[in-house]
Amino acid sequence: MIWKKKGLWFNALEQNSWFKSHAQIPTPLIKDDVVRVFFAGRPRPDMSMTSYVDFDRNDLSKIVYVHDRPILDLGKRGMFDEHGVMPAHAVDRGNGLILLYYSGWQRAVDILYNNYTGLAVSEDGGDTFKRYFEGPILDRTTHELYSATSPYVMEHEGKWHAWYCSGTNWHEIDGKLEHTYDMKHAISDDGYVWHQPNEVAIKQKNEFEAHCMPAIIKRGDTFYMWYSYRGSKGFRKGSGDAYRLGLAKSKDLKDWERIDDKAGIELSDSGFDSEMIAYPCIFEMDGKTIMFYNGNSFGKDGFGMAILEE
Repeated sequence: MIWKKKGLWFNALEQNSWFKSHAQIPTPLIKDDVVRVFFAGRPRPDMSMTSYVDFDRNDLSKIVYVHDRPILDLGKRGMFDEHGVMPAHAVDRGNGLILLYYSGWQRAVDILYNNYTGLAVSEDGGDTFKRYFEGPILDRTTHELYSATSPYVMEHEGKWHAWYCSGTNWHEIDGKLEHTYDMKHAISDDGYVWHQPNEVAIKQKNEFEAHCMPAIIKRGDTFYMWYSYRGSKGFRKGSGDAYRLGLAKSKDLKDWERIDDKAGIELSDSGFDSEMIAYPCIFEMDGKTIMFYNGNSFGKDGFGMAILEE
């Protein structure tokens, strides 16, 4: 499977809107006439807020509308999302009900931040949202000590599943603390209340590796998961440890085999994704399998698009 890149699809730096940079974690919602893509923009360098852009469903090169404000305010003082709100996955339940799973950020003292997963709900097809809970739905547990965020959520055979990045440690690298995380699996009966059994889906190659933002499709009897992975040294500057996209496969959604060399997408020689590729979001629409993803500097320029060739 090879991804054919279509270039920088949404340029965040040209919008002249409430956000000054970034369209991070592109998160699509397929509607009748548009594809709505939620993203995290930055009104200032230390804050991420969620909004959306609408593309014409019949011609994704046409931007129909860019929303002019965040869809959620920051959480209350002391809440897990008081300093940042970033989308992770949108699920259409029908009849206008949309579940938006999101990552909440809270600055800390001895470490840089804490981040966990919240849930926002729309009853009007994704135009407006409100928090379903003020607190997180994926949280610190007795076995998962540092973070639980950025899930991919799907319903399969009567159960809800979430794959999310779970913090494993904070490492001091070149005088700065850097977070690492592996990929874990949670289950739910309804998509609202989750059980975190500390079940590792994608194992770290070493203690300094980090995984996040999975996206899953099925071909025949096999599930394929694309995800971001990086090391811990120099990754913010686009070095060899910067984010790349990996791939894993599974027959049962429980046991996953890493086949990163078959991910089918690499860095470009130049341009917005020449140093980093991260945060894939994959969806199938009108006979095509489409990926939105971020490039250098965690999506500072915006997000790109690629089409799967099989």
